[in-house]
Amino acid sequence: MTFCLGVKVAKGIVAIADTRITSGTEVSTNKKLFTHQIRNHSLFIMTAGLRSVRDKAITYFKEVLEERDEQFDKLYKAVNAFGEQVRRVAVEDRSALESAGLGFNLSAIVGGQLEKDGEHKLFLVYPEGNWIEVGEGLPFIIIGNSGYGKPILFRNIKHETSLQECLKLGFLAFDSTRVSANDVDFPIDVLFYEKNSYNMVEHRYHKQDLEHISYQWNALLNASVQKLPTDWMEPIFDKQFQESEVYK
Repeated sequence: MTFCLGVKVAKGIVAIADTRITSGTEVSTNKKLFTHQIRNHSLFIMTAGLRSVRDKAITYFKEVLEERDEQFDKLYKAVNAFGEQVRRVAVEDRSALESAGLGFNLSAIVGGQLEKDGEHKLFLVYPEGNWIEVGEGLPFIIIGNSGYGKPILFRNIKHETSLQECLKLGFLAFDSTRVSANDVDFPIDVLFYEKNSYNMVEHRYHKQDLEHISYQWNALLNASVQKLPTDWMEPIFDKQFQESEVYK
């Protein structure tokens, strides 16, 4: 599986991608974050799904960028071109994959800003090559193993949240997923994009870099549970006591 998170807030974009690749009993590490940055063209793609499908779609898209990059002055146009390559791979490989019992399941998060974009953009691309844009109503998207990390993001990320806070919450969402699923793990690749900067910054974190944050978060959670009030529990425990007295 995969954990890829894209967050778009007023100040910019934060992206986090794990690197674990699981194939049967074999586990390896591979980058799931592709970046393209020249002049006023800054975009990235994160993917979830079969690695062979991902590699082929990204390879085709790289060729498109080499040939037509200057034609893409807004990010949605580049997203359309990437969607075309996803559909191209589907035409070429879907039948063979399905005959082998595998599904064509590539999903992608595409983000960044091109020269005529009024602001930074974030898109979710489906396996069919169509897409939706991430907006203020839901400022983040997760592809891959999405269930465990969503609660903390839903509760805390708003359009006005700082990039630093987004990274903190994004890591906690990844950490919740990592401890709950054995197919998501370190290292993680992190990308920052500040609005109108046309400059993406990447960094890779290994387990030893952030292990102390994970331990501290676990301790804080345990302490918070202990501090929660218990008066709301009294009715059910009173009933339990009364019923046990009856059956003595």
